[in-house]
Amino acid sequence: MLSGILEQNPKDAFARYGLAMAYAAEGKTEEALREYALTLEYNPDYVPAFQMSAQTLLRMGRVEEARTRLRAGLAACERTGNAHAAREMQEMLEPLG
Repeated sequence: MLSGILEQNPKDAFARYGLAMAYAAEGKTEEALREYALTLEYNPDYVPAFQMSAQTLLRMGRVEEARTRLRAGLAACERTGNAHAAREMQEMLEPLG
């Protein structure tokens, strides 16, 4: 279903993020990361994609990439006024140094 939506509107943030989440739930982490990246390419302020992709990267041991994603996510939080997500991402970032 999500693929059909994306065929008609590849920039649909909700559908693309949903597809990324579905891939992540299936253990298809590279596919999930690709969809998170596309979500952010088309919608650079879609905060949940920053947060979930950083979590995925951390589970894969890709700490530097996760750190970069979290910092970019914090900037998106500032642009969008999303203080709640900013706190959560800051908490994820702090132990990474």
